[in-house]
Amino acid sequence: MKTPALIGTTGVAIVLGLGAIAQDQSSKKEPPTVTGQEFVSIFDGKTLDGWDGETEYWSIENGAITGTTSDANPIPYNKFIIWENGEVDDFELKLKYRIVGGNSGIQYRSFTFDEDPKTGTPLHYALGGYQADIDSSPKFSGIVYGEKFRGIHAKRGEKTVMTENGKSEVIEQFADSDELQAHINNEDWNQYHIIVKGNHVIHKINGVVMSESTDEDTNARRRSGLLGFQIHKGPAMKVQFKDIKLKRLPLEDKKKVVFVAGAPSHAPRAHEHNAGSALLATLLNEHHNDQIIATVYHSGWPADPTAFQNADAVVIFSDGGQRHPGFFHRRQLDYLADQGVGIGCIHYAVEMLPDESNQDLMSWIGGAFETYYSVNPHWTAQFADLPDHPVAKGVTPFDILDEWYFNMRFVENMKGVTPILSAIPPDETMSRPDGHHSGNPEVRKMVADKRPQHVVWVYDREDGGRGFGFTGGHFHDNWSHDNFRKTALNAIAWIAQAHIPESGLDTPTPSAEQMNANLDPKPAKKPKKTKKKAA
Repeated sequence: MKTPALIGTTGVAIVLGLGAIAQDQSSKKEPPTVTGQEFVSIFDGKTLDGWDGETEYWSIENGAITGTTSDANPIPYNKFIIWENGEVDDFELKLKYRIVGGNSGIQYRSFTFDEDPKTGTPLHYALGGYQADIDSSPKFSGIVYGEKFRGIHAKRGEKTVMTENGKSEVIEQFADSDELQAHINNEDWNQYHIIVKGNHVIHKINGVVMSESTDEDTNARRRSGLLGFQIHKGPAMKVQFKDIKLKRLPLEDKKKVVFVAGAPSHAPRAHEHNAGSALLATLLNEHHNDQIIATVYHSGWPADPTAFQNADAVVIFSDGGQRHPGFFHRRQLDYLADQGVGIGCIHYAVEMLPDESNQDLMSWIGGAFETYYSVNPHWTAQFADLPDHPVAKGVTPFDILDEWYFNMRFVENMKGVTPILSAIPPDETMSRPDGHHSGNPEVRKMVADKRPQHVVWVYDREDGGRGFGFTGGHFHDNWSHDNFRKTALNAIAWIAQAHIPESGLDTPTPSAEQMNANLDPKPAKKPKKTKKKAA
């Protein structure tokens, strides 16, 4: 009989027998695997779950998201309902729409703004960016419009280029606007098909190309942003959307990194999964956007079913065990690995459970924390020797205090594994009694023998994909350490198969404001009870 295993939770361990583990692992049904070749529904047809808008104007009617305004209750400015489960970059979107009166549109790669730029008036649910226009008149449906974003990019029947100075130039008049209007059903259902690839967009209605535009305005153009639907100020109107399906497209000029941040846990400034992921993504987007686009899904596995369709790398920063976001989504991660997608895990995310789930984890990243074998003490690791590997580029010897896990369980003979950060744990790492995370005879002997322990490693998978394990990251403020941060950023770029320069992925030391951004609200510590003195 195999020894019992442990489910690691925040500071709690629950001992389960093997049968109980198997039962527990199968108690939650894993959703179907989403491939990169399919359109996926992002609207359930029944509720506004995943969509954020003012219910005064937006509702569900006959299986459609319905936006309505009235003459008795006009809106003072254009308002939107926003898809809140993700942002869009390169994609295809198919949906059916119907409009009666007024004007509307499908907003994509867009941004919010909180006040009118001219008057300073506060705004709510206002978007700017690219728009696929919808109109009850016979003039605008199908055009490429820029809502608060340089006006009309392409009229119906036009193929245009938005030039460097933000002006639209017609390079081809491929069809007559009135003839194209004849393909649109007035006050009835139509299918919109939007194709966005790089800086090129195509709008189709009912299978017919309506407009096409390429954005060469490098100062203003956007590569990713929000998706939403519009209701327009002015006369009363009604617009409906249904059968909303999205498919992401591979990025041909950049590498896509998807961060999955785990739910909040631990004390303030520890296990700051959301803040840490957001910081790393921001640094990549701001300083290495010539080759990388990074996006973050917060507080667990993405609700966006298309989240990984065009990912080149997935980075998970989270708790472990069954709190690991990927624990009940291992077949999806298997599919991604089979497609060559890089997978990296930071801190507690290097642990699932012994046996099946940890074996899966090891197949993606080459190693895993194993309960009753690996340990998780806080210690100052001194990294004196660095390997000749792209992930070590620009990293100089350093030492830093963290909860560095060690004595990891690696794949057989460490085949494909290259240690990046290794150090000799001091004797005080063995000060705790033996336990599921704290110690065991084997690891005590290793420490006594002063054997170096690998706490950051990379993995060349046999399928050509890559992985990494980075056991640090317990303390949020360590991301302000330049060598610590560069090691992680290099590893992320490496698994995405992006270029790493000789100096590594340089980023400026984050400011206090950046380090304090996106911190999770943590429960206040309960005050200690004081014993009353006897009178």
